[in-house]
Amino acid sequence: MQQHFLLIDKAILLVYFFGVILFGMYFRKRSNTADGFMIAGGRLPSWAVGLSMLGTFISSITFIAYPGQSYNYNWDAMMFSFTLPLAAIAATLYFIPLYRTKVRVSAYEYLDNRFGGWARIYGSVSFMFGSLTRIGMILFLVSLVIHNLTGWSYSSIIIGTGIGVTLYTVIGGIEAVIWTDVVQVIILLAGAILTTIILLFDMPNGPGQIFTIANEYHKFSLGNWRFDLVQPTAWVVLLYGIMENLRNFGVDQNYVQRYQTVRTAKDASKSVWTATLAYIPISALFLFIGTALFAYYHIHVDQLPEALRTGVVGDKIYPHFIVSQLPVGVRGLLIAAIFAAAMSSIDSSLNCVSSLTLLDFYKKYFNKEADGKQEMKMLHIYTVVWGVLGTATGLAMTKIQSALETGWQLGGIAGGGVIGLFLLGIMFKRVGRWQAIVAVTASIFAIAWSTFARNLPEALKWFECNWNTRMIGVIGTITLLVVGIGLSLLYPKTKGEKEMENSNGPMIGIGIVGFLIGGFIAFLARPSALLVGQLPFKYVISRGANLNGMDQILVAIAKKSFNITLIGAIIGAIAGIVIGYFVGKKKNVQSGS
Repeated sequence: MQQHFLLIDKAILLVYFFGVILFGMYFRKRSNTADGFMIAGGRLPSWAVGLSMLGTFISSITFIAYPGQSYNYNWDAMMFSFTLPLAAIAATLYFIPLYRTKVRVSAYEYLDNRFGGWARIYGSVSFMFGSLTRIGMILFLVSLVIHNLTGWSYSSIIIGTGIGVTLYTVIGGIEAVIWTDVVQVIILLAGAILTTIILLFDMPNGPGQIFTIANEYHKFSLGNWRFDLVQPTAWVVLLYGIMENLRNFGVDQNYVQRYQTVRTAKDASKSVWTATLAYIPISALFLFIGTALFAYYHIHVDQLPEALRTGVVGDKIYPHFIVSQLPVGVRGLLIAAIFAAAMSSIDSSLNCVSSLTLLDFYKKYFNKEADGKQEMKMLHIYTVVWGVLGTATGLAMTKIQSALETGWQLGGIAGGGVIGLFLLGIMFKRVGRWQAIVAVTASIFAIAWSTFARNLPEALKWFECNWNTRMIGVIGTITLLVVGIGLSLLYPKTKGEKEMENSNGPMIGIGIVGFLIGGFIAFLARPSALLVGQLPFKYVISRGANLNGMDQILVAIAKKSFNITLIGAIIGAIAGIVIGYFVGKKKNVQSGS
């Protein structure tokens, strides 16, 4: 009987999967130019673009991790949602007018105009690496659920999903992305509502029993309001939410590129507010699902396998409930909803990183005179390349303790300094090129310190970062702002600096890129340690004494990955500076300077 159920569920999932691909390919004729591929000719309705933004927000990370967070802890993640209106106001007043008047597609074109080519490279590459890690996490999370339902291997699910999303994105462009996102948002919302209804009416004493149990265990709490930046208090989530959502609406290419797909700046603002006002109740819905699951399994503890009865297991609870408790057909629909959440985030990232690769690198440094046919060829190639890289990243991410915590940490690392650089450029005209360079460098070191300087041996405890890992992006942003503003007050911008701002910019930018590559290597090299922000120094310095077999394996991983980190960062930085020198030199020769 179970096999019959699985067959129907598999059929529903496959029909949905191939249906979305075919639907996305329908828009191929409207995406046969670079303008159509990247911004759909600016002809899309604001409500559809807003739902597409919402789909980017609600990935499988949200679908699985938000219920997991409230199951494990409480509703502190809701503080993140409450900061969205602040970011939407900033986008309406400052960012949308800026992008609609001064740049075309790439968000980082503004940084080029303001601080030089190095800043554009830094912003673009930070987004690219952030997108890779996000795609990887989303693919792996969705593979967890589908594996439990179908028995298919993790690798085949990740590879199949990566191929499917890449296919309709490369053929249909941004218009396929947006319209498939609309369909997928409706499906995932229907799935969440259906789960909530089932949980409410599956309690022995009725829906009120959920609230009774949740109140008893303080599950509706918004977190600890003690001002403590070490523990995951509400203040930590609030600060993180402000910085991260400013980055999302202000400098994240996923959103900035959509500002150009509508007809007017007013329509772009409507899109932002559609996503903002919809995300707040939807995030509450997913948190409620986790709370309801806690109450459900508090009563039906016998339905949990032994492995899920202790520890931080929240990310696995919702998939387990879907697989073990939902009836035939409904289970397939819920899996399709999680699948929709994954695809609606991945397709957007693929379209954006391929657009940035074309505009910020290919056309700027390699072929400025590329015609429309060449642009489309390169966009297709770049979409496939990034699809392959994202899929490979998903295959590498197999050791994640908490998807939400990991996603927040990676978001802070990848974009911690970019929003600060934008704020410097927009709000402080006294800040010049060299002040910005020093500020970004200080920010990178601050992010590296707050990421790596954890669990240090006793002799280095004075250097350890004890702040919560959600604060990594906040630390990077504040460092950049303080250093940049301070230097601008001490050493104002000179008259001749404006003419110098573009000279040798690639040298600095690609050097920073090299350093980021080294850090990215570190994440993929040690998913069991660095990915959750904890480098096991105590194992490294113990040199394997009195350790069992598994501990010795961890020692080897830690030692090897630590060396890879250092070597990768150093080689990457040196190679970046050398390559950047010749690129910058070539640019100067061409310009006659």
